[in-house]
Amino acid sequence: MDSNIVVAEHAQAAHRAVRHHFESAEQQRDASTVGMWVFLVTEIMFFGGLFLAYFAYRHAYPTAFASASNKTDLWIGAANTTVLICSSLTMALAVHCAATSKRMLLVVFLCLTLVLGSVFLGVKGYQYHDKWVHHEIPGQNFHCEGCADATHTPLFFSLYFGMTGLHATHMIVGVGILLVLIFQSWQGRFDAAWHTPIENFGLYWHFVDIIWIFLFPLLYLIDRSGKGLS
Repeated sequence: MDSNIVVAEHAQAAHRAVRHHFESAEQQRDASTVGMWVFLVTEIMFFGGLFLAYFAYRHAYPTAFASASNKTDLWIGAANTTVLICSSLTMALAVHCAATSKRMLLVVFLCLTLVLGSVFLGVKGYQYHDKWVHHEIPGQNFHCEGCADATHTPLFFSLYFGMTGLHATHMIVGVGILLVLIFQSWQGRFDAAWHTPIENFGLYWHFVDIIWIFLFPLLYLIDRSGKGLS
């Protein structure tokens, strides 16, 4: 009897979540998922232009890119990569908890994802400040001590700030959405019957993490040859 009541409550919750222009909760979920994937495809094209520019200029000026990459802090970048990978794990666990109606665990894992994402942004802010202090931001006062091919070195740092800055912007947006989802989860808005926003945000968060997985080797690991490892 209790299980029947739970099933009925889930069905009612799913029905309340269905918007008027959808015939069923399943149709609404499918449409939302397809919409999110279409959005992510546009994001891939958005980042794709930057990746294309990176590869073109790296091929044209390999010496400048190699020496400039060695000015990045490998260990801090690696630690931040680990933080972001851990946030993907907590986000995946949050989706699982939403799908199994574990409200408190859902809130906990969303909060952990928020904390890890904030740590990533904090570390990235520290790295930006370090570049500012050492005048490694392209512009009138740009200076890269020990960099070969100083004429083209600013190209690397322009792409570095452009690519990591765009990625950080997506992270900031994600943190804002997380705050909303945490509040809604605390109110019990999501359960096994309806948790599409959690699933869709999980796709977004994993996408942002995957973008960083590509950015890290491209920006931090060029021609290290033992440099920056000590």
